[in-house]
Amino acid sequence: MRTTAALAACLLTSPLWAQQPAVDHLSQAGLLTKAQQLEVQAAQSGSATQKLAEYPNHFTMISLRKQSGAAEVHQKYADVFFVVRGRATLVTGGTVVNLTTASPGEIRGTSIEGGAQITLNKGDIVHIPANVPHQLLLAAHKEFVYFVVKVQEQ
Repeated sequence: MRTTAALAACLLTSPLWAQQPAVDHLSQAGLLTKAQQLEVQAAQSGSATQKLAEYPNHFTMISLRKQSGAAEVHQKYADVFFVVRGRATLVTGGTVVNLTTASPGEIRGTSIEGGAQITLNKGDIVHIPANVPHQLLLAAHKEFVYFVVKVQEQ
């Protein structure tokens, strides 16, 4: 027992333990507060996003939508959505219409033909692998808030 206590004391006070990365925690209320800060930008452009933190192979964002988004394909990143508030239809797969390159590894289009539709509601989680076309569709005058983890896959 004394050996275990001594080992624990050494680990907890050692420089190695002090170098451990910090644990990030965001509450539901905290995410909604961050989304509220995006309100003006989203009202003007239909959507707004804020990057929250960066890590070695992923980063996190909060996103507020007030209208449907463009079709997207991320060639190197998967998206993991955690729905914080609202309802949207997620279209995945199919073919991107009017395809353009927005930036290296990022493709956009006006819509998706032949994709599958899923209704997303508060509390839902969805993983969209890299290279999968996807688009969020919102009903008129509705709002959709979601936490995003973008994970590098390629």
